[in-house]
Amino acid sequence: MSTIDRRALYQWCRVPFGELEAHPDRKVSFRLVKDSAAMGECMARELVDAIEEANGKRSELRAIIPCGPSSWYKPFTDMVKARKVSLKRLVVFHMDECLDWQGRELPRGHPYSFRGFMEKHFYEPVLPELAVPQSNRYWLTPSTVDRVREAIASGPIHLTYGGWGQDGHIAYNQARRAPYSAISLEELAQSSIRIQENNTDTIIALAQRTFGAAWQFVPPMSITLGLKECLSARKVRLFSDTGAWKQTALRVALFGPQTPEYPITLLQKHPDALITATVETASHPISLHPEWDLGL
Repeated sequence: MSTIDRRALYQWCRVPFGELEAHPDRKVSFRLVKDSAAMGECMARELVDAIEEANGKRSELRAIIPCGPSSWYKPFTDMVKARKVSLKRLVVFHMDECLDWQGRELPRGHPYSFRGFMEKHFYEPVLPELAVPQSNRYWLTPSTVDRVREAIASGPIHLTYGGWGQDGHIAYNQARRAPYSAISLEELAQSSIRIQENNTDTIIALAQRTFGAAWQFVPPMSITLGLKECLSARKVRLFSDTGAWKQTALRVALFGPQTPEYPITLLQKHPDALITATVETASHPISLHPEWDLGL
């Protein structure tokens, strides 16, 4: 059963996208960008700037990095090349990975092999003399859980980059729907690295997005950093250009109560969190149709 009041949800969804940034009831910082290209440039520039700042101090930048949104990888690698930015001090913690029904890694050529995608689009285009050292690349797999956990605990996480899912999940921290093991908000906040079954709604959303609704090809399991790790970063920056899939979760994140039903609402407790969305993602059908009567 949903913890979100339908009348309140209607009010959050009817706010025009152009009013979100300055809305007086907003509970987490929000930035609006025009489109996917603008968002990709923004993500790339801000990460490169952070790396250059760390390089200037001769210090590491320890960052949790997502597989997606996809619009920022080419701008990032292009900027690294053009500005000759060394990534030798960048430590990358990959936030999640998809698994097959037996909890095994997928073939690197699978559309939902995050490692396969990141190797091709995030690492390979960078010149070897600038590249992130292999020892600084922390891949999350069933066999690396202890290593990743210990590495994260060994020092501060400076930055978490990411997106959010249809239920507001960060990394693969989905809303827990198991009927016999409900969790509290505090338990969600303290969640750590784990292997899990994917929710039905996550599978359907990914099937529609990638496979023409062929859910049979969507990986049914995943491994993820917990919200404890993701939200431990000094800065958390979430981005989305995926449109309808993310629109309601965004409104709940900005205006709703903190609830395990939408894990993204935990950003409201973070001291330096920022959500960025494109106009398409920040729009909502309810805001475009004031004539609709939803029987509330």
